[in-house]
Amino acid sequence: MIAHISDTHFLGQSRPLYGQVTTDANLEQAFTQLERSGVRPEAIVFTGDLADKGEPDAYDRLRAIVEPAAARLGATVIWVMGNHDERDVYSSALFDEAPSTEPQDRVYDINGLRIVSLDTTVPGYHHGEVTDGQLEWLAGVLSTPAPHGTLLAVHHPPVPTPLLWAMEMLELQHQERLASVLEGTDVRGILAGHLHYSTHSNFAGIPVSVAAATCYTLALTAEDRLLSGVNADQAMNLVHVYDEQVVHTVVPLGERAEITGFSTRYIETIENMTAVERIEMFSNKKSRFNLGEQPRA
Repeated sequence: MIAHISDTHFLGQSRPLYGQVTTDANLEQAFTQLERSGVRPEAIVFTGDLADKGEPDAYDRLRAIVEPAAARLGATVIWVMGNHDERDVYSSALFDEAPSTEPQDRVYDINGLRIVSLDTTVPGYHHGEVTDGQLEWLAGVLSTPAPHGTLLAVHHPPVPTPLLWAMEMLELQHQERLASVLEGTDVRGILAGHLHYSTHSNFAGIPVSVAAATCYTLALTAEDRLLSGVNADQAMNLVHVYDEQVVHTVVPLGERAEITGFSTRYIETIENMTAVERIEMFSNKKSRFNLGEQPRA
């Protein structure tokens, strides 16, 4: 299982984004929810725009939050470049390497599942593109299938944006070139960010899942607005990789009042039921459970 987080947009010196959004607290909330749920991802993929202005302090704070939490969860951290990130600071601050302006492409093996972090950024611009050299490198990586297939992690999603016309100007350019490399490979899914809202599509026959941001999201039905960022509806995704399927689940951030539910103390009772008993208890419309009675613990 993979946790997919995107667009943290940290500013230096813990400054609130747009003077309102507490980006650090939002990300901490995501980890609070993961840890208390008992969910244990094998990897945490951040699909870009980690820092809002590429400031070194922003990356330092990001690591200070993410790395201890990932260690507690037993997860590998996978960073992806975004258009708001700066390659030289990104490479030195996150990977403890000499500053580099080269594309930040990396490959990870997560227990037989290959995850490729592909840098789709164009230095000095907000739109996306992949160079000939990157495409040749990617083709070489994918020439040998991984035991459990591959997930490609990018910032700019190769999907249409029908509810956000403005984002068409900032999308991944020359998408057909990337498609020609991916077709027929073992890539099972594409993880992306950039849009600040959750959406799903397919590209070169591959499912694409875009995670909403943890900083702020975009209101897609706002009146008379070219873009409308709102401090609401932040979320992360959980990605479950099965032998034949990949399931993407949107998990909203924040505390909410429960209106119905059942305690985990019933787990043992349910586990002790036969398959037939479970069907009769939870599926039968006239069962005690569906008539409002809780199963006996």
